[in-house]
Amino acid sequence: MAAEFDLVVIGSGPGGYVAAIRASQLGQKVAIVERENLGGICLNWGCIPTKALLKSGEKFESLSHLKEYGLSASGASFDFDAIIQRSRGVAATMNKGVAFLMKKNKIEVIEGSAKLEKGAAAPKVVIALKAGGSRTVEAKAVMLAVGARARSLPQIGLEADGDRIWAYRDALAPKSLPKSFVVIGSGAIGIEFASFYRALGADVTVVEAVDRIMPVEDEEVSKAAQKSFEKRGVKFKLGAKVTKVSKSATGVKVEVEIGGKAETLEAEVCISAVGITANTDGIGLEALGVELDRGHIKTDSHCQTNVKGLFAIGDCAGAPWLAHKASHEGIHAAEFIAGYKTPNVHSPIAGCTYAQPQVASVGVTEQAARAEKREVKIGRFPFRVNGKAVAAGEVDGFVKVIFDAKTGALIGAHMIGHEVTEMIQGYVTAITMEATEEDIHGIVYAHPTMSEAMHEAALDAYGRVIHI
Repeated sequence: MAAEFDLVVIGSGPGGYVAAIRASQLGQKVAIVERENLGGICLNWGCIPTKALLKSGEKFESLSHLKEYGLSASGASFDFDAIIQRSRGVAATMNKGVAFLMKKNKIEVIEGSAKLEKGAAAPKVVIALKAGGSRTVEAKAVMLAVGARARSLPQIGLEADGDRIWAYRDALAPKSLPKSFVVIGSGAIGIEFASFYRALGADVTVVEAVDRIMPVEDEEVSKAAQKSFEKRGVKFKLGAKVTKVSKSATGVKVEVEIGGKAETLEAEVCISAVGITANTDGIGLEALGVELDRGHIKTDSHCQTNVKGLFAIGDCAGAPWLAHKASHEGIHAAEFIAGYKTPNVHSPIAGCTYAQPQVASVGVTEQAARAEKREVKIGRFPFRVNGKAVAAGEVDGFVKVIFDAKTGALIGAHMIGHEVTEMIQGYVTAITMEATEEDIHGIVYAHPTMSEAMHEAALDAYGRVIHI
């Protein structure tokens, strides 16, 4: 049978649906297969609904600081069900938006679960249709954008049940608000849920296996973040190995080992945030001989697998497990499939954590640069002396930049503070455009803005800082 499509995309998350749109723009005939909801985990159970929850928590917590702004209010309260419903409503709106984009771009949406079989130009896609029955489609290229799911550790009892042990889906739509939590893992997911539930008054303890929180971040940022979270009442157990998680009718016990000593933590609910597992099982990869690396699909610089006509993008293709990385790869792969030789698939990718305070970073940390024996120049600037931050009452945090001392190239940037996730893109652009310290020093930053701290940090690295 002749190829029915130029491209079939399996998975409609921020990698898959964006790739399908770009392919359609390039004149390709495209189908997308989705087994659950258009928009994937990100729009429905991840990036978007969590930000809705975090905004509700931030708004509520800010009411306790009104006096600092010369304001007053009494009787502040929250409706937990309404908070959750708002978050789900936001997700539903985004889901409808993706459906509209599929229709607008003439992309055929096939609802069902896909499995791959050997084909001609690319593997055949056999779909168990959600409506019943099956359909087999052939295409000139197939793109896997199947994402990942929460990792479980059943050997120690850490397996989500939606009751006492939650994964991210459970934490997004609970039936009621527990009074206490143990969060296992201090990456972005764990910290964001810890921040949200603490904002609503819950007792929260975060357990981390290494000796500092948010271990992928620069060490200075990690330490500053811990201080800020502790100030808000979040507790931490660091260097803690979880040995057992057990449930009861009323709560959960988390047994940890810290420095050789055993300790038991108790709470109503445990949130598991110990990483993810790629959705690569049960889709026929083994029979095709697709090469994997620790469960993730191996790809080249154009997102091609070792199997002819088969591409993989996003979480299923390895770290970093970020929506914007998936979208970027999807666009690149779609253009490559259509005959374009697009460069820069490995552009610098920012990491963002939307807690209170926010954390954002791109490029190398100081520790990584030192480990590589790179000669660096480092600049810092605190928000406490930034005019806009002082006026807004958002003085916690700082900006830190790292330059290569020999070339002047910006190689790393790290921020903690109010809305820094909106500021980091300035540095992402700078690194992508191969900016040096001279380029950044010469930029005119609007005043008053918090982004002026980005300029001052770059000046500080070269002994030219103005306001400290």
